[in-house]
Amino acid sequence: MSQTESKTGYKTTEFWLSLCAIALGAVIGSGAIPTDGPWVQVVALLNTALVAMGYTGSRLTLKNGGK
Repeated sequence: MSQTESKTGYKTTEFWLSLCAIALGAVIGSGAIPTDGPWVQVVALLNTALVAMGYTGSRLTLKNGGK
């Protein structure tokens, strides 16, 4: 693979770390794991959304050549 080519998304470490963070946030946000209050669930869902958007944004930037 040359320097200008990028890996398929699911073959990257960033994908798997993002997937784990999204899954954990979704489980906590759904209430499947008991928490001390509703704010923990809100923060978990917000974190899940931000991680998903961040990963998507970084992949788009990579695919567009960093422009």
